[in-house]
Amino acid sequence: MIRYKTVNGRPRHGLIPVMAIFLIVVQGLHDLRAAGGDPNRPDVVLIMLDDAGYTDFGVYGGLADTPNMDQLAAEGIRFTDCHAAAPNCSPSRAGMLTGRFPARAGIYSYIPPRHPMHLRSEEITIAEVLKERGYATGHFGKWHLSQLEWAADRNHPQPTDQGFDHSLGTTNNASPSHHNPTNFHRNRKPVGQISGYSCHIVADEFIDWSSMVAEDEPLLAVIWFNEPHTPIGSPTHLVDKYLSRMDEKDARKARYLANIENVDMAVGRIRDQLEVLERSENTFLFLTSDNGGINSWSTMGLRGRKSHVYEGGHREPGILRWPSKIPPGQTCETPISHLDLFPTICDIAGAVPSPDRKMDGVSLRPLWEDGHFIRETPLFWFFYRVKPAAAMRDGDWVLTGYLNDPIERHTHPLTAPDMPMIRQAPLDQFELYNLRTDPEQQADLAEFYPERLSAMKKRMQDLHREVVNEGPQWDLENWKP
Repeated sequence: MIRYKTVNGRPRHGLIPVMAIFLIVVQGLHDLRAAGGDPNRPDVVLIMLDDAGYTDFGVYGGLADTPNMDQLAAEGIRFTDCHAAAPNCSPSRAGMLTGRFPARAGIYSYIPPRHPMHLRSEEITIAEVLKERGYATGHFGKWHLSQLEWAADRNHPQPTDQGFDHSLGTTNNASPSHHNPTNFHRNRKPVGQISGYSCHIVADEFIDWSSMVAEDEPLLAVIWFNEPHTPIGSPTHLVDKYLSRMDEKDARKARYLANIENVDMAVGRIRDQLEVLERSENTFLFLTSDNGGINSWSTMGLRGRKSHVYEGGHREPGILRWPSKIPPGQTCETPISHLDLFPTICDIAGAVPSPDRKMDGVSLRPLWEDGHFIRETPLFWFFYRVKPAAAMRDGDWVLTGYLNDPIERHTHPLTAPDMPMIRQAPLDQFELYNLRTDPEQQADLAEFYPERLSAMKKRMQDLHREVVNEGPQWDLENWKP
C-alpha cells in the first residue's frame, strides 16, 4: 500500500505522488511484458547458421543431437520447403536483411578481403525500418556484407551504419577457427582473442545486450552464427561422443556433428534468455541456415550443395516460433524464402517498407492466420559462376537456366571480366523439374511440357533481366585477388 503525505486531509502534490504514478506505470509495463509484451511491436530474433544444410537438424532427419532446435520446431511451425535468398553466403545475408533479390543490391557473390562489393547505404535493412518503430537493434556473429577490418580505406558501411545499435561480429569466418577466435569486432573496434567457441561468444553477447534493453522496448536481434563453416572448432567431448557412434571412424564428420550440437546448445541459451526476460511469448523467432551444406549428409538426396541453384544449394531448415500468435506442432509445406522475413516483420510490427524500391518477398502472416497466401513474384535464384546459373520456382515446378557465358572458367571472387558478363549474358538453355514427383531433380521434363516450359522461360528471362539491370556495377579494374 502506498501512503501519501497530506495537507488538510488531501494528498500533497510533489515527489511522492509522482513516484507513486511512476511505480504504477512500471508495474503496468511489467504486467504487459508478462502477458506477452506489445502485440503491435513483438520482439524479433533471426537466427542463422553458416553452411548448415537442409537435413543437419535432428527434426529434419539430421545425425546431430539438436534438442533445443527440435523443441523450437515442436513449439511452432516447421517449414519443409524453406529457401535461402541465394546459395552463397553474402548474397543470402543481403536478401534476408532487405527482402530483395541479392543481385538487385549488387551482391553477386561472396565478398573477399578488400573487395569493393558491399551492401550499399542506399539499401534499407529491416534493422533500419524497425529502429524507426522504436526497436533496440543488435547484430551478433558473422556479417559478411562489408569489410569490418578495412572499413576506413574501403568506406564500407558497418552494421552500426545499417540500423544496428550494437554489433559483435566477424567479416567472414571465425579465425583461426571457432575456438578462441581473434577476429571479432565490437562496434567498429577489434576485440582481440576471445576465449571460448564462437557460437557461445555470440550467445554471451546477445545475453548481455538484451539484459540492458528496457522492459518496454522491443528488440530485434540478428544472430548469425559462424558455425559450421570451416575451419571448424568443436568441443573434444562432443567429438568423442560422435566418434563412439561410428563403425568406421570419421574424424571430420564427428567434428562437424559436434559443431552442430554446440550451436544447438547456444540456441538453447538464447531461448532461455528470452524466458528470463519474460519476452519469450511475444518473440517472433526464426531459425535457419544461409545456404546449402557442403556434405552429403547435410542434403540427404537433394541435388547440389552450397553454391548450386539446384535444391541442395538453397533449401534450408526453417523453424518459426511465436507462442502468443502461432499454435505449436505445425508443419508447413508451402514454399517460403528468407526474402519473406522483411515484409513479414514489417507486417507484424506495423512498419512500412520504403515504397521507392521493389520488394521480392511477401508477408507470411496469412500462413498462420487465414491461409490466403499469394506470391506474385516467383522465387528466383541467380549465381553467375555455376551451371545452371539460375532457378525459378512456380508451385511444384522449378526451371533452371544456363547463362550464355563467354568466360570458360570463373575465378572464385568476382573480378573485372565478370561484371559486363553478368549485365549482358542471357539465359538460353533450360531444364524443367517437378519437385512433387522428383525432389532429387533427376528427370528433366522440358521436352514433355512445351507450353509450361515456354511460359516459365519467358517469365524467368524477364525477371533475370530486370534484376541484373537494377544491380550496381562495381569498379573492379584495379582490384586483385
